[in-house]
Amino acid sequence: MLMTKERRPPIRTPRGWAISVLQEAGAIRECEEHGWMQDRADPHARERAFDIARRDSPADVAPEEAVAEIRDVLDSIGDTCPECPPEAD
Repeated sequence: MLMTKERRPPIRTPRGWAISVLQEAGAIRECEEHGWMQDRADPHARERAFDIARRDSPADVAPEEAVAEIRDVLDSIGDTCPECPPEAD
């Protein structure tokens, strides 16, 4: 039986591609109420995202550039939603 790899839908920007990869790897999630991206601070998920970037970067993008885009997106995302009230300790 012939097995095919499911292809990701085309993403128009490098940032959009990086966000898609980070979500797929489980490194970030979206605030259900407000839609902001949140860093899950999961080192294993981050490493999966970097592995995907090295192995399966978009066409015409060098793996090093893909890894840099993943890093840039992670650096721009916090671990809390700016619109959600702070959790009480």
